[in-house]
Amino acid sequence: MEIRASYEAGRMLGSGELIGKLQMSWDELLDHGDEPFNLSFPLIRDVHPSLTLKGAVVDVYDDQDSTLSDSLVTCKVARDTDAGHTRFSKHVTRKRVSHLKRAVQHFRLVLDQCPVGHPDHAAALTNLAYARLRGYIQNHLQDIDTTTSLFRGALALRPQGHPDHASSLLNLIRALNWRYSKESTAVYIHESAQLCCKLLLLCPEGIYLRRVGVDSAVGYVINNLPIDVSDEGIHLRRNVLGLCPLGYLHHHRALHQLAQALETRFKQCGSIDDIDETIQLRRKAVFLCPEGRSCLLNNLALSLRQRFEHQGKPNDLDEAISLYEEVLHLCSVGHESRDFPLDNLGSALITRFHKRGDIDDITRAISLYREALTLRPPGHPRRDTTLNNLANALKTRYDELGVSGDLNEAIDRSRESLRLKRLDDPERHRVLYGLSSALSSRFTHTRENEDVEEAIDLCQEALAALPSLHPDRHYSYLKLRQAYMSPYQIQHDPADLSLAVENFRLASQHPTQGFPERIPEAIGWARQTEIYQHESALEAYQMCFELFNSHVMTRSSITSRREAATAFYGAQSLPVDAASCAIRSGNLRQAVELVEQGRGQQWSLASRLRIPLEDLESASPQLAQQLSELSKRLSHAQGSAGSADPAAADRAATEYRRLTRQWEAAVAEIRDLQVFSRFLLPPSYEDLQAAAHHGPVIILIASQYSCSAIIVPTSGDPHHVSLPSVSLTELNNLKDRFARAIRHASIMGPKVPRNDLIVLLRTVWDEIMLPIVNVLENVLELKHRSRIWLCPTAAFTSIPLHAAHPFQTKADGSKEPCLEDLYICSYTPTLSALVRSRQMMKRRVTPSFATIGQGQPGAGKGKALLAVDSELELVQKFVPATATRTTVSGDEATRAGALQALEENTWVHLACHGKQDPTQPYNSHFVMKDEHLTLLDIMDRDIPHAEFAFLSACHTAVGDEETPDEVIHLAAGLQFSGFKSVIGTLWEVNDAVAKHVVEAFYRYMFMDFKDGSGIVMDCTRAAWALNRATHAVKTKVPLEQRMVFIHIGV
Repeated sequence: MEIRASYEAGRMLGSGELIGKLQMSWDELLDHGDEPFNLSFPLIRDVHPSLTLKGAVVDVYDDQDSTLSDSLVTCKVARDTDAGHTRFSKHVTRKRVSHLKRAVQHFRLVLDQCPVGHPDHAAALTNLAYARLRGYIQNHLQDIDTTTSLFRGALALRPQGHPDHASSLLNLIRALNWRYSKESTAVYIHESAQLCCKLLLLCPEGIYLRRVGVDSAVGYVINNLPIDVSDEGIHLRRNVLGLCPLGYLHHHRALHQLAQALETRFKQCGSIDDIDETIQLRRKAVFLCPEGRSCLLNNLALSLRQRFEHQGKPNDLDEAISLYEEVLHLCSVGHESRDFPLDNLGSALITRFHKRGDIDDITRAISLYREALTLRPPGHPRRDTTLNNLANALKTRYDELGVSGDLNEAIDRSRESLRLKRLDDPERHRVLYGLSSALSSRFTHTRENEDVEEAIDLCQEALAALPSLHPDRHYSYLKLRQAYMSPYQIQHDPADLSLAVENFRLASQHPTQGFPERIPEAIGWARQTEIYQHESALEAYQMCFELFNSHVMTRSSITSRREAATAFYGAQSLPVDAASCAIRSGNLRQAVELVEQGRGQQWSLASRLRIPLEDLESASPQLAQQLSELSKRLSHAQGSAGSADPAAADRAATEYRRLTRQWEAAVAEIRDLQVFSRFLLPPSYEDLQAAAHHGPVIILIASQYSCSAIIVPTSGDPHHVSLPSVSLTELNNLKDRFARAIRHASIMGPKVPRNDLIVLLRTVWDEIMLPIVNVLENVLELKHRSRIWLCPTAAFTSIPLHAAHPFQTKADGSKEPCLEDLYICSYTPTLSALVRSRQMMKRRVTPSFATIGQGQPGAGKGKALLAVDSELELVQKFVPATATRTTVSGDEATRAGALQALEENTWVHLACHGKQDPTQPYNSHFVMKDEHLTLLDIMDRDIPHAEFAFLSACHTAVGDEETPDEVIHLAAGLQFSGFKSVIGTLWEVNDAVAKHVVEAFYRYMFMDFKDGSGIVMDCTRAAWALNRATHAVKTKVPLEQRMVFIHIGV
C-alpha cells in the first residue's frame, strides 16, 4: 500500500505525492470482515499516520458513453499530476534541476487541462506554484511574481470555509516570506503578517497543519517584521500578539516585538501611553521568562529611564538603577556582555546626579565607563558610544567641580568618538552636541573664538541631521543656546542674546520631548530674560505655566501632581516672579492673571472636575450630562492610581489618561458653544474680578525682583501699591521672627506683655499694610468697616497680615486704629476659590449643624484636650433651633464618623488636634479616635450644600513649605470640598483659652437670630463675627491666641 500526500483537504487531484509504503496481504485485510479497523503506518515527517478502514462489497459496472470523454480527460489530468509529483519527489531526493523543470512542465500541462471554472483549477494552480516556489528558493527560477500570482489565484478560489482555505493561506505566506528574505521589501512581510493573523485563527494548537508549517511561517514573520510605528503597524503587532497566547512558541517574541515598536514610536512622537504600555509588556516578559533574564531586565530598565526622562517620576529612575545593578551582578567580571550593563548603569547614575546632585553618582559613573572602555578596545563596534558617554560624564563633573583636566579629557574623548562615528550613524548627533557643549564651556575660560564657532557649527550640523519632530532636537537647541550665551556673557552682543533666546524658545516648545526636559529650559529662559532684561520675559513665564499645567495634568493622583510641581529647581517662585515682571512692565491685569494661573494650579486642576454645570445644562443638557459623568469617572480614577504595585499603578495611570482625553474632548466641544468659549480656560482679569464683588481683594506679591501689592477693586483696573522698604530677604526674616515670637509667647503667662509680637506687628503695619490702607482710603475711598480680602503669596503667607497694628497713641490720647479696626479682613487662597464659593452660594438648603470633637485621641496621638467637650456644649447652646443639631464626640468621633458628619451637615464646628504636614501637606490631618482625618479625605468629598466650618484645631490654615503659593492646608481643603466660609488657625491653639474666642464668635454670629424672625443662618457673617469676637476678648485672651484665628472665604 502506498502512502501519498495531497495539498488538498477537499477534492484531490491525481494520486498525490508518494511519501511512503506499507506492505500487507489481502488476507490480513479481509480477515476484518465488515467491522471497522485501524491501520497504522510508519513514522513519516514526524507524524504517525493512521487510517480507519471498513470492508464492503460493491458492484462494478461500465460508465455510460456520455461520461467517457470526461473520464479520459480526468485520467490524463491525474496521470500528468502524478508524473509531476513523481518528478518533484525525485528532485527533492536527488537535487537535480532537470527533475524540477520536468515537474513544472507536467504541472503546467495539468493547469492547461484545468482552465478557469474547472473544479480542479485551484489544485492545479497550487501544484504548479509550489514547484515554482521550490525553484525560486534554490535560485533556479527568478520569476517570483508568477508564483505568487498562482498562489493568490488558488486562495481566491478557496474562500473562508473551504477545506483548503488554510493551506492556501499558508502557501501564499511562505511565498511572501521567501520573497522578503531575498528582496527585503517591507510590503511583502507586512502582507504576510496580515495573512498570518487570519491563518492562526483557523489553525488551533495541535492540528497537523500547525505543526508542519504554520508555526515556522508565523515565527519567521514575528522575527523579521520590521518596526513600523504607524497606527496600522502597531495594530498589526497587537493582532499578532493576541493570536499568540501565553505558552505559545512565539509568545515571548511577539511580546518583545510589540514592546519594541511602541518604544520606537514613543521615541519619535513622545506619547506617554506608548512608553507606559512598553513598560507593562516588559514587566510581563520579565515575569514569564526567567531565562535570558539579564536582557529582559535591561530592556525594562531602559524603558523606565525613558519614562523618567519624559515624566520625571523618581520611582522610575530608582527602579531602573536597581535593575541595571542586578544585570551587572548577573554579568560578572569576565562575562562577554559585561560592557553593556557598565555603560547603561553609568548613564542612569549621571541622570540621577542631574536630579539629586550626589557627586558620588558621577564618580562611580566615570569609573564604570572607564571599565567599559577597557572591554571595548580600539576596533570594537561600540567603542564610540562608550567614549561619548565618558566624555559627557567628565563634562558633568567639570560643571560641578571645575577641574580643567576633566573638561580637556571630555573634549578629547568626544573628538575620538566623533572620528569613529559613521556619517550616517543615527546617534552621531549626540556626539556633535556633546562636543559642542564642552567647547562652549572651554570658551568661557579661554575666550578663544574658534571654540565657540566650532560649537555653533556642531550644533547646526546635529540639527540638520534630525527630522523636525525628533525628540533630540531639543538637546541640540539647548546646546546651541549655550553656545550663543557663552559669547554674549563676555562680549554682550545683542544678536547673540537674541539667538540664545530663540533657542530657549525652540527647546521649550519642542513637542516630542518630555516636560521634565522642557520645563527647566523654560525656567532658564525666564531667569535669563530677567538678568539681561530681554523683552521675551513674560512670554517665557507664560510658557512655564503652560508646560507645568500640561505636565501635572498627566499625573493621575493629587499627591503625584504636587510631587511633579515641586521637582524643578526655581519653580516655586515663578508665579510671583511672573507677576512682578508684569508689574514692572506696567501690565497689572496680566500680573493678576499670571499670579492666579501659577499659584492655584493644584486647586484648579482638582476643582475642574467639580465645576458647577447649571448654566451649561440650560444650553446643552446632553453635554452637561456627558461632562458630569466623565468628571465622576475621572475623579474615581485619580483616587485609584496610587497603588504600591508598579504594574497596577501603570495600568491605572493609563486609564486615567484615557479618561482625561475623553474629558478634554468633551470640554473642547463645550467651548464650541458661543457663550462657553472660555470654559475652564485660565481665567481672565474680568473673570477674576468677580472675587471682588463684595470688597477689594489685595494680592501681596513677594518676589526676588520686587515686593508689592495689587488691589483688585469691585470694578475698573487694578491698583499697584509699591512696598519699597520690603524685600524678599526681609520678608523671610520677618517670617522667622514671627515663628520664634509665637513659640516664646506660648510659654509666657497670659498677662505678660507680648513685646516681641508688638514690634513685629508694628513692622507689618508700617511697611506692608499702611501703604495699602492709604490706597483703600484715599484712592478707592473704601468706607471703614467694609470687607477686604487678603491673598498673600510666598513669604507673605506665613505673616499674620490681618493683625497689623500701629500700637500708637494719637495726640488726643486715643489709639491709632489697626487694620481690623478699619476693615473686616478675610483671606482667600486664590481669587478663583473665592469666585467658585460665591457661585456655589446659589445652592441653599435647610441648615443643619454638627459639632465634632475629639479630646481623648489615644496614646501617641497628642495630649488630652480637656476643654473639648465643654466647647461643644457651648457651641450647641448658640445654634438656632431652626437648624437640626448633631454632636459627634468621644468614641463616635472616628475618621468615618467625622466624614459622615461633614457630608451630612451644612454647618460644622470641629474641635480636636490638628496637624499640618510641612513636607506632604495632603497628609495634614485632624486627629480622630481611630485614624487620622486627612486633607486628602476631605478633598475627596464633594459637598456642594456645605456652608460654614469652624476649625478649632491647631495649624489648620498653614501652607506648604515646598509650594507656599499653593496654600495647601486643611481650611483650604474644606473650602475646596464645598464649605464657602471657614475659620482656621495659623499656629497652635490653647483649647482652654480659645474657648473664649469661640463663645464670643457664636454670640455675635447668631445675635440677631430669633425664632420666627425670618432671618436665616448666614455664613457670610463669619468674618464680621470673628472680628467682633477678637475685639471682645482682649482682656481674657493673649494676643497670639486672638491672632491665631483667621477667616477664609465668602
